[in-house]
Amino acid sequence: MILKQLKEKAMKKIKEDFRILDFSFALPYTYVVLEGPEGKAIGLAMTLPEEIGEYKTSFKSPSLKEFIDKTDSLNIIERTLGVATINAISQYYIDLTQSTSQDATDLIDDAKKIAVIGNMPPIVRTLKEQGKEIFVFERNPKLWDRETLSDSLEYYLLPEMDAVIVSGSALLNCTLDMIVERSKKAKKVILTGATAQVLPEFLKGSRVTHLASVKVIDVEKAILNLKMGSFRGFGEQSRKYVIEV
Repeated sequence: MILKQLKEKAMKKIKEDFRILDFSFALPYTYVVLEGPEGKAIGLAMTLPEEIGEYKTSFKSPSLKEFIDKTDSLNIIERTLGVATINAISQYYIDLTQSTSQDATDLIDDAKKIAVIGNMPPIVRTLKEQGKEIFVFERNPKLWDRETLSDSLEYYLLPEMDAVIVSGSALLNCTLDMIVERSKKAKKVILTGATAQVLPEFLKGSRVTHLASVKVIDVEKAILNLKMGSFRGFGEQSRKYVIEV
C-alpha cells in the first residue's frame, strides 16, 4: 500500500528535531507547518469533505510522529493530516535543482489516449486544445460535467491509456494503488496538484513517474490566505515544479 510506504519512508527520513508550528484540517486545504534547523516548510493536502463520515479522531497529543503514524488510517481526517505532514517533511528536504518549470501536460506529447483522474479544468482544457483523446474521471458528483466519467470506470478503462495524470487527492481516498496497478500500458503516470508535494524518493517503485506540484516560498503569507479559505492561498507565494521520481 502506497500510504504505508510513504509513512515508513518519512519516519526513516527524519533526522532533524522538527517542531510543528501550526496545523489545520480546513477548507480548501489542510496544512501542516514545521520548522527545523534550515527553516520552515508547509505541507498541503486537499480536504475532501465528501469523504468525511464522522468528525472524530484518535489523536492524543498532536505531534509530528503521531500525525505521520496516522497516514494510512481509515479515518479521512487523520489520513489527510498525515499526508500533509509527510508533504511538509518532503518540502523541507526536496531538492528542486533537479526539477523543471514545465506543466504536467508538457510531459505527454507522444500519448494518444490520456486519463485525467480528478476533474482538473486547466489540465483538461489544455489537453483538449492539443487535440488529445482524453478521459476525465471524477468521484465527486458536484464536480461532474457532461463529459466527466464516474471513477467507477477507472478499473475498466485505465489499461487502455498511454498516459495518466492523477490528482494528488488519489493519495487521500486510497485509490492510487489501484490506479497505478491498472495503468500498465501508460509510460507516464503523473501525480499532480498541491497534495503531490511528496518527496520523489518516497514513491520509488510505485510506478508514479513524475510529480507536478508547488513549493511554497512565503510560508507566512500562504498560511494567512489559507486561513481565510483562499484556493489561491499559495499562488503568488509559490513555485510550480515538475520532478521525476
